[in-house]
Amino acid sequence: MAMRIIDVCEVTKPIASPIRNAYIDFSHMTTSLVAVVTDVVRDGRRVVGYGFNSNGRYGQGGLIRERFRPRILEADPETLLNARGDNLDPDRVWNTMMKNEKPGGHGERSVAVGTLDMAIWDATAKIAGMPLFHLLADSKGVRANPRVFVYAAGGYYYPGKALDALKQEMRSYLRRGYTVVKMKIGGASIEEDRRRIEAVLEEIGSEAQLAVDANGRFDLETGIAYAKMLRDYPLFWYEEVGDPLDYALQAALSEFYPGPMATGENLFSHQDARNLLRYGGMRPDRDYLQFDCALSYGLCEYLRTLEVLEQFGWSSARCIPHGGHQMSLNIAAGLGLGGNESYPDLFQPYGGFPDAVRVEQGHIVMPELPGIGFEGKSDLIAEMRALAE
Repeated sequence: MAMRIIDVCEVTKPIASPIRNAYIDFSHMTTSLVAVVTDVVRDGRRVVGYGFNSNGRYGQGGLIRERFRPRILEADPETLLNARGDNLDPDRVWNTMMKNEKPGGHGERSVAVGTLDMAIWDATAKIAGMPLFHLLADSKGVRANPRVFVYAAGGYYYPGKALDALKQEMRSYLRRGYTVVKMKIGGASIEEDRRRIEAVLEEIGSEAQLAVDANGRFDLETGIAYAKMLRDYPLFWYEEVGDPLDYALQAALSEFYPGPMATGENLFSHQDARNLLRYGGMRPDRDYLQFDCALSYGLCEYLRTLEVLEQFGWSSARCIPHGGHQMSLNIAAGLGLGGNESYPDLFQPYGGFPDAVRVEQGHIVMPELPGIGFEGKSDLIAEMRALAE
């Protein structure tokens, strides 16, 4: 009898925090945690793949329970396997999930599918007995680079948080080995944000670089005003200036901001990525793309997005995904992305690295753990196993 998926489990978990960016607060933020249970046994334990969605989008329980879980469980098990029949085929599972879905409308369903896709890939790599990043590199005939650039995301607006607290936060990231830190802008006046930026730059000095993130808050006039202010400082990037689908606004900004810009975390398909590259004025020699597989239909779709980048003459090294999760770390190590976001203190236990991993000179080295590596993070795997094992 062919191996099979015997269950798909799902639960909504809180990742609430009393922080805000320029657009939303996170006081009621949730995530979906999913488990794809197989009948395969490795080292005396049933193989279970795990996944969750990134922060900023809420739990997807309704969509998972009503549409995508039933399609997986009702499918002929053999239609979900690779040609040899000895492992899952993530693309076949993805196609099964997306049956009877109209094209376009890349809204919340892209998050639900991306969450399940993460678990499918985790299970697939575990069944293969190898880390996902090696599996990906092997599939492309390239050598994986286990050393991955990571930056520390923080600098949120926080009740009662004065400049001293912001500086202490950034100093703590430097102590932990980061060489690039990120802070929020656009949730205060431009004058106050200038003071916040200058305070952080004074604190980090030549030890690190600073990126700033407006979370899509600005109209064109405000985005230009900030661009003129930000030009005074040696920033790592100016991120997500306006609405993520306003490609004309993004294109116009390049006239006013010569430094690197970054966007893409709120684009959820390879079609959206293609439109950004066609119409957004993004510059492949300096700008960064932040597509997050956990929000955008998963790794199966991310591979299609990377094909779009290649068609437009972009290097995968210009991709530094949003989300701070280990799935993107594996993609970065296996497929040569430019790095990954990291949340050293926020959205735990879902963000961060396996317990033994340390940041050194702004980089981490991937551990040799089967699958995505969740088993190496004790607080996270405890949550996961409570769901399905």
